Amino acid sequence: MKILANDGLDQSGIDALSQKGFQVITTKVPQDYLMHYINENSIRILLVRSATQVRRELIDACPTLEIIGRGGVGMDNIDVDYARSKNIHVINTPAASSESVAELVFAHLFSGARFLHDSNRKMPVQGATHFATLKKSYEKGIELRGKTIGIIGMGRIGQEVARIALGLGMRVIAADSNVGRASIKVTFYNNQFINVDIETEPLEGVLKHADFITLHVPSQKNGYMIGAAEFAMMKTGVAIVNCSRGGVIDEEALLNALNEGKVSFAGLDVFMNEPSPSEEILTHPKVSLTPHTGASTLEAQDRIGLSLAKQICSILQIQ
Repeated sequence: MKILANDGLDQSGIDALSQKGFQVITTKVPQDYLMHYINENSIRILLVRSATQVRRELIDACPTLEIIGRGGVGMDNIDVDYARSKNIHVINTPAASSESVAELVFAHLFSGARFLHDSNRKMPVQGATHFATLKKSYEKGIELRGKTIGIIGMGRIGQEVARIALGLGMRVIAADSNVGRASIKVTFYNNQFINVDIETEPLEGVLKHADFITLHVPSQKNGYMIGAAEFAMMKTGVAIVNCSRGGVIDEEALLNALNEGKVSFAGLDVFMNEPSPSEEILTHPKVSLTPHTGASTLEAQDRIGLSLAKQICSILQIQ
């Protein structure tokens, strides 16, 4: 049985599937040629990440497909309901990358709080000649400990962010219309732990009281979650991180808030026009940037591969 992992698959997943008799193909097939390739090679299982689009035209044109798998959480690049209406199994790996995404949130937070994103740009160019000037310009860094982090979306990733924040000594507040209370277990290296219950509250309260805001929500069907009105509610000097989905934040409103000083810095892993983000966003001195790498750790990719392999074998009842 042939599996096309069109956006790649970790070796652990390839090995697990190969041991069960699957032929795993990791050739990157261009989107325009994908229908032909699937049909020509009788592909029964298509695995993707965020790059490959699996729309109804592809689904209709490829009758051999039995399973579509997304290595990651969000499935906006797959017409999930339509595929399932055609009796195609659609799977993803929602738990595999939570820790990696949460750690990236704090990479952006630490970067912005201590101007690392800006100093890493300027030090290679000006460090030898303007060292003292640069040092002076970065003297107003801030600590995360004791500050309030507002988490919008308390699913798996949001709860992992809360766990790290509590370990850092931060106050955690959260908004989620689907989660009333989250019980967070913070485990320390010597197997000691504490449990902290976090009651969610209306979004407006989180926007007003947080020093740092991080978003962990799906793509929005009815406009932005954070736009000009929401920025107006926030504290002056707030910082915001988006490692969820592009389009959750109105980037024009974000640029205005950054330029006006309302927002001190932003950390972005996702963008409205991926894979061609706005030049204004890419070059703004107050924005820490990564190219949609939330799940791009060796550990997360290992878990994703193994999770997909396990689900495929379960669906096909392969022991």
